[in-house]
Amino acid sequence: MDSPIIPTLLDTDLYKYTMQQSMVHRYSDAWARMEFHCRSDQPLALSKKQLKRQCEFLGELRLGSEELEWLSTLPFIADDFIEYLEGFRLDPHAVAIEQTSGQLSLVIEGLWSEITHFEIFLLAIVSELHGHSFYGQGTQDDVINQGQRRLDEKLSQLPGDSGMTLVDFGTRRRFSRDWHYHVVESLKHRLPDNFVGTSNLNLARTLGLKPVGTMAHEWLQSHQVLGQSLRTSQKDALKVWLDEYQGQLGIALTDTISMSAFLKDFDVELTSAYQGMRHDSGDPFVWGELALDHYRRLGIDPRSKSLVFSDKLNFDKALAIYQWFAGKINVSFGIGTYLTNDMGFNAPNIVLKLTELNGAPVAKLSDSPGKTLCRDKDYIERLKKTFGYQSDYEYS
Repeated sequence: MDSPIIPTLLDTDLYKYTMQQSMVHRYSDAWARMEFHCRSDQPLALSKKQLKRQCEFLGELRLGSEELEWLSTLPFIADDFIEYLEGFRLDPHAVAIEQTSGQLSLVIEGLWSEITHFEIFLLAIVSELHGHSFYGQGTQDDVINQGQRRLDEKLSQLPGDSGMTLVDFGTRRRFSRDWHYHVVESLKHRLPDNFVGTSNLNLARTLGLKPVGTMAHEWLQSHQVLGQSLRTSQKDALKVWLDEYQGQLGIALTDTISMSAFLKDFDVELTSAYQGMRHDSGDPFVWGELALDHYRRLGIDPRSKSLVFSDKLNFDKALAIYQWFAGKINVSFGIGTYLTNDMGFNAPNIVLKLTELNGAPVAKLSDSPGKTLCRDKDYIERLKKTFGYQSDYEYS
């Protein structure tokens, strides 16, 4: 494929820009390392040459005046950050690509505020290149028709009066950019009472949707180095975020260490200041009940707060979660691969995570086995000991 898969620097998730703004304002000289990992057993069907060419295309992208003007309308985007973005470019040389026996290795190194954007772009590129290989098992129409049939079944399954609201979180593992656009446009027109926005800035801009997102794991991970101490790193990250956004973008991600470790740090001051929490690993019902208990224990009415669920969701699972928590707390859902890459074959389970900052390791422990990504086992043990983490998940 010799045309760009990513057409614009806005073809990414909102939280990449909200985090980048905070990086530029506070940690502009932080040096980072990010690494790719494929959790799927099947090899990825793409070549090093293809991926290198797509990286070169990324280096040619610039934000245009209309795009910058649209970004500036978002209430949490600062004027000086817009000025920074006028000159922002991605450097393809920051990406090291290797492929051995079908196994893909990607390592990105550079200023954290510059390389952070490679995560979503590269994942979307890898996913689309891999998806194109399935055209060889039939015609392109066969694959698209299969995807359309599955999408139609899903959209007809969700009752418009269910009360459940959802957001598109499907950029990073989508089948293709064009299919992503089609899915989001279909959600907008066919589920108007349920569909409330997208994490993808380009789709939000072009389809007139609400852009949705706050922070990712890398924000909390980074403060394992940038914070006052390892033990205070979660609180440090949350306080800096509050200072940056003054109560906006107030959904906190809870599973960088574990939900139990997070709640120990989510004291009454932080809990009161944040609008809610996001679930991204572990049992969603257990997690939600822990959140409810936490609010009640602090004397906060859960009905004044929100829970966002975003871990491997389909409509059946989301509806069950919604029905369980309805009336107890505000609930919404971020749904990705189930909608944007269900074409009749298994979508690749791929991630690209922050692994070092300023030469020191950082890690995410998560609430699910297999989601830890860190090469330094001694650091993992230190992290577990520091936070009293009990689970014995495998390193990956």
